[in-house]
Amino acid sequence: MSNHTIMKTLQELTRPNICRLKPYSSARDEYNGAAASVFLDANENPYNLPHNRYPDPMQRELKEKLSKIKKITPDNIFLGNGSDEAIDLVYRAFCEPRIDNVVAIDPTYGMYQVCAEINDVEYRKVLLDESFQFSANQLLEAADEHTKLIFICSPNNPTGNDLLHSEIENLIQNFEGLVILDEAYNDFSETPSFLEKLNAYPNLIILQTFSKAWGCAAIRLGMAFASSDIISILNKIKYPYNVNELTQKQALEMLHRYNEIENWIKMLKEAREELETEFVKLACCIKIFPSDANFFLARVTDAGKIYHFLVGEGIIVRNRNSVSLCGNCLRVTVGTKVENEKLIKALKAFKIG
Repeated sequence: MSNHTIMKTLQELTRPNICRLKPYSSARDEYNGAAASVFLDANENPYNLPHNRYPDPMQRELKEKLSKIKKITPDNIFLGNGSDEAIDLVYRAFCEPRIDNVVAIDPTYGMYQVCAEINDVEYRKVLLDESFQFSANQLLEAADEHTKLIFICSPNNPTGNDLLHSEIENLIQNFEGLVILDEAYNDFSETPSFLEKLNAYPNLIILQTFSKAWGCAAIRLGMAFASSDIISILNKIKYPYNVNELTQKQALEMLHRYNEIENWIKMLKEAREELETEFVKLACCIKIFPSDANFFLARVTDAGKIYHFLVGEGIIVRNRNSVSLCGNCLRVTVGTKVENEKLIKALKAFKIG
């Protein structure tokens, strides 16, 4: 079945009030292009350059550089205050509170559900199987005529594994709404990004981030890639200056250090394998689940006890014991060689029972 024949039009998917909305027009939107040296349009303080000026609301220079690395045109890129902004905006653009719903895999990244609750949109969870994989058909069965969005995350958080490529494609091709594919950890995976296929799928939104592989969690910069029509809607409803100048500058600097990023990724993937090899030998480790991310999920003898023991040693991991399918599981992020060795040394000293 072809995606093009069953996908609802973007106008059908978009909330009517958003279709009608006349966006806020900032001073920097109205002035664009012509060379100017005297700026008396935006009620800025003329002192304290460069921080006295509003940032480019459309982050043009940054998108231009990013488009070369991602091999995607700037019109297909949205930049936001972390991926969380893009997640929230898709709810606000497409989901009518108390009428529409979204479907998502479970367990997965918690912000999809938080944003659903903030926006008063029903959130339907579909449990992964024992291998932490999903079935496109099960997600589609959970959907109805009011399902606007389906959220999937690959590699998934907290499970760490890539979701099956064929199931993701099946889902995109057979869902009449929008599929949001969160690829925050894709840089650490051997599986290629769906960015290569973006043009084939008008109902796909891909999320990526500067927080993980790029080592820039502090600057809060998320990326969304989609058709230019979808990007236009997100731009229409975002806050006018949603990405500040300091963030844009730091991101530009990181784009010039792309070779260094690739080296970090290589080192982290090697370190993940070494850490998993050592972790699985521990008396308290029951099982390590396969990971395609910069972390892994491990089932241990007593997650609560081990978590508190590690806190006492000044080592913080994530206790995922209360998450679906993750009973007695700890999520461990790959650190530096020294940090990883400290973790293993501490856990070797942990007494079971």
